[in-house]
Amino acid sequence: MTTPTNAVAIEKNVTSFLGQPRKMLINGQWEDAATGKDFPAYNPATGEILGHAAQGEAEDIDRAVNAARTALESGPWKRTSPAERERLMNKLADLIEANADEFGQLDTLNNGMPLAAARGGAPYAASMLRYFAGWANKLEGSTIATSLPNTDEEKYFAFTVREPVGVVGQIIPWNAPLPLAASKLGPPLAAGCTAVLKPAEQTPFSALRLGELIEEAGFPPGVVNIVPGYGETAGAALAAHPGVDKISFTGSTETGKLIARAATGNLKRVALELGGKSPNIIFKDADLEAAIPGAATAIFANSGQLCTAGSRLYVEKSVFDKVVEGIAEQAKKIKVGPGMEPGSELGPLISDQQYQRVLSYLESGQSDGAQAITGGQHLPDKGYFVEPTLLINAREEMKVMREEIFGPVVCIVPFEDANEIVATANNTPYGLAAAVWTRDVGKAHRLAAAMQAGIVFVNCFHVYDVAVPFGGYKQSGWGREFGRAGVEEYTEVKSVYMKL
Repeated sequence: MTTPTNAVAIEKNVTSFLGQPRKMLINGQWEDAATGKDFPAYNPATGEILGHAAQGEAEDIDRAVNAARTALESGPWKRTSPAERERLMNKLADLIEANADEFGQLDTLNNGMPLAAARGGAPYAASMLRYFAGWANKLEGSTIATSLPNTDEEKYFAFTVREPVGVVGQIIPWNAPLPLAASKLGPPLAAGCTAVLKPAEQTPFSALRLGELIEEAGFPPGVVNIVPGYGETAGAALAAHPGVDKISFTGSTETGKLIARAATGNLKRVALELGGKSPNIIFKDADLEAAIPGAATAIFANSGQLCTAGSRLYVEKSVFDKVVEGIAEQAKKIKVGPGMEPGSELGPLISDQQYQRVLSYLESGQSDGAQAITGGQHLPDKGYFVEPTLLINAREEMKVMREEIFGPVVCIVPFEDANEIVATANNTPYGLAAAVWTRDVGKAHRLAAAMQAGIVFVNCFHVYDVAVPFGGYKQSGWGREFGRAGVEEYTEVKSVYMKL
């Protein structure tokens, strides 16, 4: 492992953690893969191997699912009270915060994000766990007034209870490793489920370090099992496993469709948080001093590797040139570099595969007639760096306008008819997020109501709270995460009729 010039020094405990192949957590034990194989994960800032993790496959998934089933049905977790689940989750949150610097460096080295952003991951993950912990003793049933007989001779009482859905499989992506692991584990643990977590093969390390803290917090063996490995083997085996009662996946729409098909074997519950091609609309009456940097953040945050990224920017024609000029100035000021370098604001893409994918979109867009106002090129340094890019003259039928790029590339398109822009914005197979910038409150409400998206930002972007449901319309997914809805999706509702 090498440290970029002028980079922040890597902590000794991080170097030690990455210095030996990391094992998988199954039934409270750290074990090698059944095949004995491991796999490399890389530092995207250098393209060099960062460390190795056990390469889980179908046999390892099977052992993990069996461990989770035992913990659910006959282990101490079955008898653990909601108050105790809450206590364990809060203790885990405390441990995450106590190791925040380590998690920040692990995610920067493994994901490439600037260290300043990665350092925020641990407090955010801890806050999510504390929020979900509070739900452990608030999952209530109800009594129901029925139309059944109610006489001295015949009387009925009906009520509902919420029970854990069972063993859940959780498959997370690489773009926010620690927060995504916490957001996937929090709801099922609060609901009393057990879990098998498969981190992305690109970023296994913070999830495995989290597993050590789960042990330290005192969770019973088998409650959380962590199996790193490739999607085609470990991920596919988890999605298809008949012992899994619910599968939750965050990632691309293409993979989400494969997950849904794999789940049909036992008709397990499925939650999918998938891709997006989010429209971001700036009207001429917007506060441009806020809208311009807001639109830049919408696409360049995390190098554009966010499912909600505002990658289609529609600007009312009378202010189009001013907005383009302003975002171009913002883009040119962004410091691109390795995440461990002080002041870095935009890191590399996650992998060579994603790097080549983004470059192919840039080539496609420009060959189809789009023009790069700024950016449009890769950087010649080591690592997977692409310049923040603004494309104009893009047409709706172009690939760069239709498909999710997942990189720091925004297409900026002028519009004149405010009545037609909604139809244009909604003309996509995705429906995760949308944004509107205007001073007109009535217009904001009308547009928010008309957008076919699970999340609508008004005069802001990338604002999230764990208490607010998160999810998409159309091919952006099934179900909701966060909030009450996110926890209740890990429960089954049982109706009970009693003759009195």
